[in-house]
Parts: sequence; structure tokens; C-alpha cells
Amino acid sequence: MSHASRTAPRICPLCEATCGLTLTIEGTTVTGARGDRDDIFSRGFICPKGASFGGLDADPDRLRVPLVRGEDGELREASWDEAFDRIAARIPALVEAHGPQAVGVVLGNPNVHTMAGSLYPPLLLAALRTRNVFTASTLDQMPKHVSSGLLFGDANAIPVPDLDRTDHLLLIGANPLESNGSLCTAPDFPGRLRALRRRGGTLTVIDPRRTRTARLADRHVAIRPGADALLLAAMAHVLLEEKLADPGVLAEHLEGADELAVALADFTPDAVAAACDVDAATITALARELAAAPTAAVYGRIGSCTVEHGTLASWLVDVLNILTGNLDRPGGALFPLSATARAPREATPGKAFAPGKGFALGRWASRVSGHPEAKGELPTAALAEEIETPGEGRIRALVVLAANPVLSAPDGDRLDAALAGHLDFMVSVDPYLNETSRHADVVLPPPPPSQSAHFDFAFNSFAVHNQVRYTPAPVPLEDGRMDESEIHARLILAVSGMHGAPPSAVDDLAITTAITKAGAPKELADELTGGSGPERRLDLMLRLGPYGLTLEQLLAHPHGIDLGPLKPRVPEILRTRSGRVELLPAPIAADLPRLRRALGDRPAPLVLVGRRHLRSNNSWMHNVVSLSGGSNVCTLQVHPDDAARLGLVDGATVRIESAGGGIEAPAEITDTVRSGVVSLPHGWGHSRPGTRMAVAAAHPGANVNQLLDGTLLDPLSGTAVLNAIPVTVTPSP
Repeated sequence: MSHASRTAPRICPLCEATCGLTLTIEGTTVTGARGDRDDIFSRGFICPKGASFGGLDADPDRLRVPLVRGEDGELREASWDEAFDRIAARIPALVEAHGPQAVGVVLGNPNVHTMAGSLYPPLLLAALRTRNVFTASTLDQMPKHVSSGLLFGDANAIPVPDLDRTDHLLLIGANPLESNGSLCTAPDFPGRLRALRRRGGTLTVIDPRRTRTARLADRHVAIRPGADALLLAAMAHVLLEEKLADPGVLAEHLEGADELAVALADFTPDAVAAACDVDAATITALARELAAAPTAAVYGRIGSCTVEHGTLASWLVDVLNILTGNLDRPGGALFPLSATARAPREATPGKAFAPGKGFALGRWASRVSGHPEAKGELPTAALAEEIETPGEGRIRALVVLAANPVLSAPDGDRLDAALAGHLDFMVSVDPYLNETSRHADVVLPPPPPSQSAHFDFAFNSFAVHNQVRYTPAPVPLEDGRMDESEIHARLILAVSGMHGAPPSAVDDLAITTAITKAGAPKELADELTGGSGPERRLDLMLRLGPYGLTLEQLLAHPHGIDLGPLKPRVPEILRTRSGRVELLPAPIAADLPRLRRALGDRPAPLVLVGRRHLRSNNSWMHNVVSLSGGSNVCTLQVHPDDAARLGLVDGATVRIESAGGGIEAPAEITDTVRSGVVSLPHGWGHSRPGTRMAVAAAHPGANVNQLLDGTLLDPLSGTAVLNAIPVTVTPSP
């Protein structure tokens, strides 16, 4: 084989920005990555994660063949057939003996970064028929799904800020200069914010830390952590009380405006000021500035989601966009339309769109603590108790797809023990033997990203500009590897009693089902192109989608197709039972008294918040040499005043304790965090035995989630409260 250097385009799968890369490849090895200047969306932008593509791709600790647990209890290398034979022998038998709820499924963040991880899990869940589904959403963005479901009738109808056209952007709990954006797919988010400033726009950042994003802002408001919903409610109160609310053309599609004013009457700036630690004049000014801007958008993210009132904060973000007339208009917050979305409905001439089915919460509940489901999921924080608590319906088998909940969920020690001592069988699809997959009886490793095709099914639905891009695998599949789509397909066959059937049967069934559901002619299946099941399914989704594209068109445009700026989509987007935007849904109204009680809470002397690192993404990128060290370190940031009061020394180890336990980390004394607040990054704690991640183990850090006992959740979404956690900090003895 020739080892001459060549280049190939590849969409970066390492964060939500989905930047286009140009890979340099020698033989089958990726030797370099730079930004693709011809990419129609990212225009050559690249961050350190994208630049590290080759290092992650060639990580020697990535598993190459399946692992199967032997009779001696040790994991050993095995053939693919042996691995799937083991799964087919165990999981169907457990379901037969104990019912479908005996199997739990955990889906991690990396699933939405691959084609297979997006296409196949729904089919797996349908095959298993289990309601015990746990995902990274209840550790991250579920409050936004719930608030969107209640407002618009569709939990996936999430408006994004029109970054390139807005005059005023208010960010709360978001740090896109580090995260690259989240639920807002925007390559070169930093450049887009700087462009906002250059065209005379205003950037306001509400965050207890003076982040890189906050340093770029015109106004930085250092709010008390966890008070986001109170501040947003007070801003909405100002708009209503001062008659500044003007929904514009959206007014005819609103329901509950009068009731909203009554519900927020108690949340005056004076009433919330002490709880937010933001003076009433500043709160009032924030609301007036938002109303006065020609166009504006409010955008909230993980800092405002993973708190005690996360769903209320997410709801109020869109309430402010609605009241200021900025929802569903250029320069405000709009609903993207991806190329694989269902085609828009068409209203009957002279008639309104038919109402939808709406969005329901709590259709079932978890077995042990009775947590209500949200969007078909149960809180990941409840996984351990569902495994270890005896009784009918106990989870006896677990299928874990690209997830590491021992680090990402609260109280990893408890979950670690549950996985070790209470499961009959466990399967992990994971490239690494990490803190969670080390407990599996079978580990199925997907190939490195260079050997996989890529299309962003999820993130195109949150893109700030409508576009579509597809990149085939730039490197052929290595001998002995199995394509990730085939791994998922064979897993589905193994658990559903169809073990031994060709993997293509899974894709054929999915295609037939989709054609039937769309009411399309069955002959369409014969017209599909593509060399694999995922490509044929992508081709079908493109053909049935709103732009009527084909896979061949995407292949002819390797740097993407521009589908134009975001456009207004109300009322077509609405799926509520009323057919209108429901401003004050009943579950929200029922939760407001809890927020009202927070007005009188006495704040804890010291609370903990997380933080993002540009060179990291949760726990799954800590084994890349080029991304370790530098700013990507696990330190506890402490304000100088708090350090002096507590007797802490910069660089010295400190002890952090909370309800779930205690951990230790080096202190980093800095005034970038406000007094009364300490900050520790998420995704660390690589110190457990039995893993095979040498770089991560050499720099293990501390697992911040071990400070949590998992009992504190946002009640509407089941999301774990990961921020604004009361802690004590002392010098380590």
C-alpha cells in the first residue's frame, strides 16, 4: 500500500460545533488536522480538540477487538462472533425469566457524535421493550427538552439564538468560548461573538465566574449560583409591569399571557435581589436593555440547567424571548430546519394547523423512588438504586452505549459497587476500558473516527444556519475491526432473538418502517443509494426531508450545501394540544411555588459550580496526550477572600466535602470566581483500578460528582443538581 500523503475532509465529531476538518493521511494514519477553509459552515475554524484528531484516532489504549469475561472473572480478547454469541445467550434468557424491565439501557454523550449512535439506539430500545432508559440528558440538557415540550408541544423543538444577525445577546450559565456551544451548533462561536461586538451589538453574560466569554462581554453579572430562574422571572416581571412586553406577530399564537403576569407578580427585582445577589437596578436594566434592542436573543445552557430550578430557568429563557418579540424572528431565537427533519406540515388554505398531541410528563415512574419519566427517560441519578434494590423489576442486565456514568453521574462509588455486585450481565459499546466498561461481561469497541463516515443527525437540528454536510470514512476499516453500525445492528439482533440474521436486516426493517410511516411508495426503497445501511437510511431521510435532497448530492458537495439562514417556523412547529404557544403550562405553574419559596432561602456560605475546558469534553477525551496539561487541569478555583478566610494556599491540596462524600484537589486561588463560590471541572476521577487509559490515569483528578448523593433533582426533568451545591473546604491534613 502506498504511504504517499493525501488529504480528506472530515466533520469533527469531538464537540457540538461540528467544524469541517482537512485531515492529512499517510497510508492509513492521520498525521495532521487543520480547519477546512472550504467548509460552508465552519470556514476553516478549528479548536484544540479538532487539531488533536490524529492523536485521539491513534490512541494506543483504544480497544481493537472485543473483550469477554472468562470463568476466572477476567476480561480477555475474543472474536466478534464469540462476543455476540455470549450476548444472545444471556440477555434474551434474562428477559424471558424476569421480563423486559430487567434490562436497563444507558446512553452516553458520545452517541450523538456518531452516525451509528444516532440511528440504532431507538431500534435497540424498541427491541428490548424496556422503560429503564437512562441517558446523559438528565445530567445536562433535559430541562430544555421539558420546557420546550411544555411550551411548544415538541421536546426537540429548541430555538437557538440567531447569532449572525442579532443586536443583543444575553447568555446565562453558558461559556461558549470554552464549550464551543451546546444546544446551539455554531462553529467559531468566539468569532461570531466578536462579530456581534464589531457590528455594534451588545453581549451580556450572567455567570458566577468571569469566564473567557464573560471577559468578552459588555456587561458581566456575577449572579449567585442556582438563582438563574429567580433573576429571569424578575426580568419577565419588569417587562410585564412596565408594559415593555411586545410579542409582535407571535401574539396571535400565544395562550396564557394574562395568567403569566399573575404567576410572576411576586418576583419583583426588589424581591429577588438578595437571593440572586444582584441589585434590583441591575435586574431592571437587564430587562429594559433586552426590550429596547432592535433584535435580541436570550440563551441559557448547562449552568442554568443543572440547578434546582433548571426547567423553570429554561422555560423563562424562552418566556423572555417571547415577551420581547424575539422568538421566531430573524435576529432573535429561531427553530432550525435540518435536512433530515420531517417535512413541514402544510396548513389547509384558510384554516389553522391542526393541534398536536402535546407533551406529557410522568407517563410512568421509576420502581424504587417513583421518579417520573421525562421524554421517555428516568434520572441517571437513580440508576444505582434500580440495580441494587431487590424486588420485581430490578435491573439485572445493563446495556451501556458510549457512557461512563461511574464518573458522570452522582455518587459514582455507589454505582461502581452496584455494577460490580448486583448485575447478572452487562454489555458496553465503548472504545476504552474505562471506569464503567471495566464492569462489563462483554465490551464491543467501535473503530476510531477516521474509519467511520459522519453525519450530524442531532446537531444539525440546533445549527445557527441551515446547512447539510456528509463525509465518508477517510480511512478504510482496519482488518479485525467492525464498523460501529454493524456492532449496533448485531447487538439489536442478539438481544431480540434474531441472532445470526444479517445486520442488513435491521436497516431494511428501519427503511420499510420509515417509508410506511411517511406514506411514501414502497418502491422508494429500491431507489436509495449508498454502500451501507446507514448511508441508505440517510438517503431516505434526505429524500423525505424538507429540502428533498439525496445522498448523491451530498457526496457531490464534500464541503457541504448551504440551505440558507434560519427562518420563522411558527405556527407550523407547534405540536401543543391547543395549537398555540402555551406560556404557562400546568406543570410549570405547579412548580412556581417552589421557586417562590426560594426567595426566603438563606444562601450557603460556600457553593460549588462546575466549569468547562476548551481542551476537554466530559470524561471521554482525557486520554489524549496533546490535550492533557496546560489549562486542562482539575483544580478547585477559590476566590482570594475565601482562601484567606479558610486558610487555603495556592497549589496546596484541599479537602472538599458535601452530602455525597469528600474529595481532594489542588487549590487554584483566582478572582475569576466570585466570593462564596468554588469551581471544579466535570469528568475527572480516573483513579479506579482495572481501567486501561494510561494518560488519564497519570493525571486522574477528582470526581466532582462524588460530592453528590443523587437525591437532589430538578423535579420536572429529573436532572441531577450538579451546580450550586453547598460544600465545605478545608486544608488537607
